[in-house]
Amino acid sequence: MKNFELVPCANAGELARAAASAWLDEIEAANRAVKPYFAALSGGRIAPAFFASTVGQARARAVRFDRVQFFWADERCVPPGDAESNFRLARELLLAPLGIPESQIHRVRGEAPPEIAAAGAEAEIRRIVPLNDARQPALDLVLLGLGEDGHVASLFPGEPEEGMSSQAVYRAITNSPKPPPDRVTLGYAAIAAAQRAWVLVSGAGKEKALRDSLAGSGKMPFARVLKLRNRTTIFTDITRL
Repeated sequence: MKNFELVPCANAGELARAAASAWLDEIEAANRAVKPYFAALSGGRIAPAFFASTVGQARARAVRFDRVQFFWADERCVPPGDAESNFRLARELLLAPLGIPESQIHRVRGEAPPEIAAAGAEAEIRRIVPLNDARQPALDLVLLGLGEDGHVASLFPGEPEEGMSSQAVYRAITNSPKPPPDRVTLGYAAIAAAQRAWVLVSGAGKEKALRDSLAGSGKMPFARVLKLRNRTTIFTDITRL
């Protein structure tokens, strides 16, 4: 039995709308249950369309976000106003349009050295999100993209086993093959501990990375995530798999 679900979409716009609608369903369910909801956001090329669709549908549906606490799956070590900042992208296209208060936003301090930023982010998420038996935060949802090389968050191929097996919730990355080299990322164990992980995969250039990861071949980071999790949902406009 497969441990992943594919949600096929005709194009990037449909993907963004489908993922946004499903996310709003989750948030409304948490509201009805009077439960907090913990989500980790990512950047990437599909993120602007996803954020914009979320805002548009949330307004149309009058979805309340007062129970949602926002974290990040990864961040570049740049100031929060930098064009490379995942926080800036989310703030401008999602958080500010929805009027999310600062008390619900837990950004990674990308302006700090990566080790300090990772330690601070880990302390913050452990303070707020319930921990599972393995002492990992049990996020309700981790949103991820997929790179052409199979990377997710800022977990890249070619990493030594020592790094991949780290139990740190947030890890400092100082040699990213994509600029900027200094980053902070959720580790594999934290992604595995999330209640749900959704991966938004758009663009023909990612076809091989997605196909190889689903087949479990090679050492792609996304393939490792799939192996560690019981269930992963993949929204994709790639049809040739």
